[in-house]
Amino acid sequence: MSTSARLRAALVAELAEGGGCLEPGWRGAAAAVPRELFVGSYFRAVAGSVPTAYRPVREGEPGWLEGIYSDRTLVTQLDGRVRPEDVAGGAVTGSPSSSSTLPSLVLRMWQQLDVGPGQRVLEIGTGTGYSTAIGAHRLGEARLTSVEYDPEVGGAAAAALAAAGFAPRLVIGDGLRGDPGGGPYDRLIATCSVRYVPLPWLHQVRPGGKILVTLSGWSYANALALLDVTGPGEATGRFLPGFTSFMIARPHDRPPRPALVLLPGEERPSRIDPAVLDGWTGGWVAQLAAPSAERMGAGAEQILWDVSSGSQARTAPDSRGGWTVIQRGPLRLWDRVEEAVRRWQAAGEPHQQEFALTVTPTAQRVRLNPAPDADPDDDPGWALPI
Repeated sequence: MSTSARLRAALVAELAEGGGCLEPGWRGAAAAVPRELFVGSYFRAVAGSVPTAYRPVREGEPGWLEGIYSDRTLVTQLDGRVRPEDVAGGAVTGSPSSSSTLPSLVLRMWQQLDVGPGQRVLEIGTGTGYSTAIGAHRLGEARLTSVEYDPEVGGAAAAALAAAGFAPRLVIGDGLRGDPGGGPYDRLIATCSVRYVPLPWLHQVRPGGKILVTLSGWSYANALALLDVTGPGEATGRFLPGFTSFMIARPHDRPPRPALVLLPGEERPSRIDPAVLDGWTGGWVAQLAAPSAERMGAGAEQILWDVSSGSQARTAPDSRGGWTVIQRGPLRLWDRVEEAVRRWQAAGEPHQQEFALTVTPTAQRVRLNPAPDADPDDDPGWALPI
């Protein structure tokens, strides 16, 4: 057995023993697809670096293959252009813009998509092509179409898929537009996050089909949702257990902004501990309440900044053991966050799986613990920023 096959088998055994409950077909796909064909060189974060620095790990170096068969996401591009082979030596800083998702998440999401025999699948975000290869092996390449935004990334993925013996239909274009000429599809799976569910997807997946997508925002809080398409432009669903995050789709990412300058404003006591925003669901609830704001800081010292309106909010500990907040601008960002967080706390601080998403042609709303027959007008929740 080759070193690659041995490491693949060990990884599959690790994932199976880790409580993933992987179906045999998906375990077989993971054991059959060589991840090194899709990753090659990659970046590894330098521990303790601020801002985060990345060191290239090049193909063939000691530990290179072992890193590929670890259950972790491997960054393959920074700032939309820098590849590991572009770095002459040492470390470099930048924002990850493409990656190979950790295998356990790839397999879990394919399984959560619940693809039936003969169904057609649209994948948004080819990336390295590893997830595409897993899907093609398990489902058959003729049933799978994958869309990649970055032509260079898509070209590399096409070459890797061919080397692995797969030839699914690949499209270079804006994944948020889906595949206008290829539908209808029975399933859609996205390996990038979005601020809201793109309307073309809701028309390209047939009624009765499913969409699996991670919702994120400019504060980079994430939540994985599984939606049932109920009609053209319409869907309902719930958020899933666990902790899933993806890079946000480039057209949905925050716009360029100037350097932050903290300005004076109105001061008052905060009615919540600002550190609650550091938690997985707490930060996501805050993002729902202030979707156009970017969140910075941590602990007692949080900063919310809405570039479009100039609104700001910042918190700090006070001398009495509580916290103060200073707000300015037309949007009282902390007021909105407080209201949402207090509502969530009153419900017992449930995980995202207790939230539901309703999509219509004109609105997308997240609601907390709605009854199956609840009227959305009586429980308006939070609107996604369409």
